[in-house]
Amino acid sequence: MGLRLVEKGHHSKRMVVFVAIFLITTLFILYNSNSANESYEAFKLAGYNSATKTTDLKKWAGKDGYVPVFGNKSLTLHCGQCVLVTSSSHVLGTAAGAEIDRAECVIRMNDAPTSGFEADVGNKTSLRVVAHSSVIRLVRKPQEFLNCSECPSVIFWGPPTKIGRDANGALYRLIHRVAATYTNLTTFAVTPSKMRKFDALFHKETGRDRQKSQSWLSTGWFTMVIAIEICDKIKVYGMVPPNYCGRHPQPKRMPYHYYKPRGPDECVTYLQNERGRRGNHHRFITEKQVFARWAKLYNISFVHPTW
Repeated sequence: MGLRLVEKGHHSKRMVVFVAIFLITTLFILYNSNSANESYEAFKLAGYNSATKTTDLKKWAGKDGYVPVFGNKSLTLHCGQCVLVTSSSHVLGTAAGAEIDRAECVIRMNDAPTSGFEADVGNKTSLRVVAHSSVIRLVRKPQEFLNCSECPSVIFWGPPTKIGRDANGALYRLIHRVAATYTNLTTFAVTPSKMRKFDALFHKETGRDRQKSQSWLSTGWFTMVIAIEICDKIKVYGMVPPNYCGRHPQPKRMPYHYYKPRGPDECVTYLQNERGRRGNHHRFITEKQVFARWAKLYNISFVHPTW
């Protein structure tokens, strides 16, 4: 009799633990699923709907905001039709490579490779926009990114303290050495004054001061603005819409980068960054809200997924 009571007691404890885990998991899922929409509501309160009525990105800053890292070349690239290939794993399985390569100009970001992924992302690159934090990864694979016969233009962006001419730090010297060694590349750096304009643009478009809101602009933000400057028409591959990560049921797990299958989940990354208040974070969802508005103004379309 005593043994049965003990067994019943253990069973009851297991049931309590199971119910507690179930409730915690359910609350976590509900919180995550609503967070994107909550972020959007907060974003609307920040003044998004009226923020960009007077902004004309075609006249916003001009190509004088990009200085050659080596030599005296100027950024003269202009394309009627551009493709912007994101680094999202949503591009995998699309078989869009041939279509991408037929575009007049193809824009890529950071160290996103084409080798081994040609069927889905193509092989052509006209412009690559690279964050200061990705320079080392780029240099580690010169055959993939640097040693090419038909090389793209490369625009490096980052804090002036890291990549500016006056910085003369290790990262600036590395970028300069790359530009001097691989002369087939046409390399530029975003000037300090234009970096400030990127910050001011974010403030105007979102109602948020980047520094006060502890936001880091993403490479996607810089790349989209640059694409608008140089392209008459833009087709974006692999970028999810701003409400994607708040859908019910939750989207299936997708790696943040198509070339890192074991990397973090895309939606988890977006939601954590959007909610983050301690330390600096990318505001991916906020930026995509801006992109949705720009799409109507600057002939931008989105595929895989379609917006």
